[in-house]
Amino acid sequence: MDPMPSPNPLRRVPRWLHLLLALLLPLLLAGATANPRPSSALDSSYVPALAVANHFLQAWQSGDVESGTILLTTHAKQPLSRDDLDRFFSNPEPSGYEIGRGTLVKRGRYEFPVVLVTGASKNPHIHRRFSSIVILNTGRNDWAVDKLP
Repeated sequence: MDPMPSPNPLRRVPRWLHLLLALLLPLLLAGATANPRPSSALDSSYVPALAVANHFLQAWQSGDVESGTILLTTHAKQPLSRDDLDRFFSNPEPSGYEIGRGTLVKRGRYEFPVVLVTGASKNPHIHRRFSSIVILNTGRNDWAVDKLP
């Protein structure tokens, strides 16, 4: 005697559910495997370069000319007078900054996109200035700002 065929479990599932799964499954799988931002390998010099960019911009935010000037390379200081530096670091209004993901320009040199944000206490509008800052390895893992934002 032939054994009785077992019922197909898929026959009990409504047809509309099959269609829905057929449409949604590729989308779900594509979303699970998609990498929205390709990861780029960062070397060990990225963190000290980012730290110098952050310290420099903190000096700008707080108006600390001395701390900011110490972080500049000779190349960055050459075209600037003392008045230029004082003007750059003077922030009578509230200010802040944003640092974006840096890129290795060449060995020992990173460029970080930055946004300098200033707001006037009497004016509700915020002013944003988009720029970049270049950080250079000056030797013995000592980093400095080579281009001001």
